[in-house]
Amino acid sequence: MDILTQIILYAGFSGITVFIGALLANYFDHHIEQRRIKYEVTHTAQAFGAGILFSALALVLVPKGLEELSLWPMLISFSLGAVLFFIIDKKLAHSGGKMAQLLAMLMDFIPESIALGALFATDQATGTLLAVFIGLQNLPESFNSFRDVVISGFTVKKTLVLMFFLSFAGIIGALLGYFYLSGSPEITAHLMVFSSGGILYLLFQDIAPESAMKNHRWGSIGACLGFMVGMIGEKVL
Repeated sequence: MDILTQIILYAGFSGITVFIGALLANYFDHHIEQRRIKYEVTHTAQAFGAGILFSALALVLVPKGLEELSLWPMLISFSLGAVLFFIIDKKLAHSGGKMAQLLAMLMDFIPESIALGALFATDQATGTLLAVFIGLQNLPESFNSFRDVVISGFTVKKTLVLMFFLSFAGIIGALLGYFYLSGSPEITAHLMVFSSGGILYLLFQDIAPESAMKNHRWGSIGACLGFMVGMIGEKVL
């Protein structure tokens, strides 16, 4: 099997979990009764996704920036990500939109997919493991994003179609990384640090506060479990 076919297959696997997560969220919303347990599961899933996002930021995205970039370029890229998503989030709030989970998922999924493609040029074993890690991340993140997108005004059908097409973003990102960034680690690092700034802003502004539950602490346990998934993935890698 040639390297391009491998990249498409592994990136396709890591991306299809975006659509699978949306299908699970749709089933959960329409086939599980409105009881206390549904509220708890929803908020715990949000916290779990937040934990995974934070692990990606702390263990993958920022360390890559520290490794490849000097101090000021790294801080500028991080700041630009935070400021840009502050502006986007503010505009969405004024228009009644609620897309923080989706934006955070994409800021995690796309740069890691690009890194996946770049890695395959030199280290196929690590690239394969990264694909598995990304796929595991995308499942809870898309589960949470589905609800955000529907609340923002999209119909269920349109949301599922959106998630289906977004699942192919990993293939596009991986191919771009392979063809254009395999010899440019600094550009990849800038992209990862930029994404880190946006993710950190969205985590503390929107995602983490919404995952909290009164008189329940399962959300915090969910966040810890999500971070542990990231730890496992990073240790295996």
